[in-house]
Parts: sequence; structure tokens; C-alpha cells
Amino acid sequence: SEGKKGILGINIGPNKDTKDQKNDFCLGLKFFFDIADYITVNISSPNTAGLRDFHDQEKLNDLLLTLNKIKKENKTDVPLLLKVSPDIRDNHITEIADVAIKNNISAIILTNTTNSNRNNLLSKIGKEEEGGLSGEPLQQISTNMIKKFYKQLQGKIPIIGVGGVNSGKSA
Repeated sequence: SEGKKGILGINIGPNKDTKDQKNDFCLGLKFFFDIADYITVNISSPNTAGLRDFHDQEKLNDLLLTLNKIKKENKTDVPLLLKVSPDIRDNHITEIADVAIKNNISAIILTNTTNSNRNNLLSKIGKEEEGGLSGEPLQQISTNMIKKFYKQLQGKIPIIGVGGVNSGKSA
């Protein structure tokens, strides 16, 4: 559009207290496909109960098939990106990569924040806080995840690395 500067990416995911998480994703896509340059399908927030269940192969495939159907119905080619948790087991990597390729995901964002490294924090306060950790506590976990996905995807889908960055050097 005229005079537009920059790129607008929109992150969609379910509300915390929703009864139907999949439907929230669908509503997000329907509301925003016409203004977004890309849409991130966030299945990885550690703060939404049950959200990470979408890392399951069948559940993820069902979600992405549905979102692609909505894209088709609305005649839009807005790119869908998939944001993945750093806390998944290795056997999920192959499954997620396969489902992403099959469903024409434009890029995979690795990774969201982590729940798993809290006990290694030096500060007592940090150990007791809720929510996901980013920055240094996530760096090694995220970098390993990128290596594993890179091997699996073999260049079929670009990877956007966002986990564990706390300085220009670490980026």
C-alpha cells in the first residue's frame, strides 16, 4: 500500500482462558491476513496452558491444514511462520519438520522462551518467578535446537533464530 514503511508480522495464538484454542488461531488468521505481511503461528508460549500440545504431530497437522484452508477460502498467500518451543523432545523435531514442509510453512522461528533452565539461575528471585526464560539461560538450548532443525529441514524451510540473544555478539 501507499507510503507503507516496514514489515508487519502478526503473532497469533489462543487466549489464556479460551475453550477452543484451535478456533482462536483460526480467528487470528481471519482477522489479520489482509493487513499482515506474515503471520506467526505461535504454538510455543510457556504461559498458555495446553498450547504446547500443538507440537504433537497430529494436532499440529490438523491446525496447519485448517489454517491453509482458511487461506485458500480467503484467496490469500500471506506467509505462515511457525514458532516452536525450545523444550520439545528430539523425536518431535522430525515430526514438526515434516508437518511444516507438508503444510507449506514459510519459515520456522526457533525458539520461544524456556521453562527448563530455571534451576540453573543464580538469583533466588529468578528461580521463583513464573514465565519463560530468554537471553543467556536459553542460548545453548536454542542453538542446539537450531542445529537439529537445520539437519532435519535440509534447506527446505528457512530458520529464524531468536532464542538466547542478549547482545549483538550472541546474535
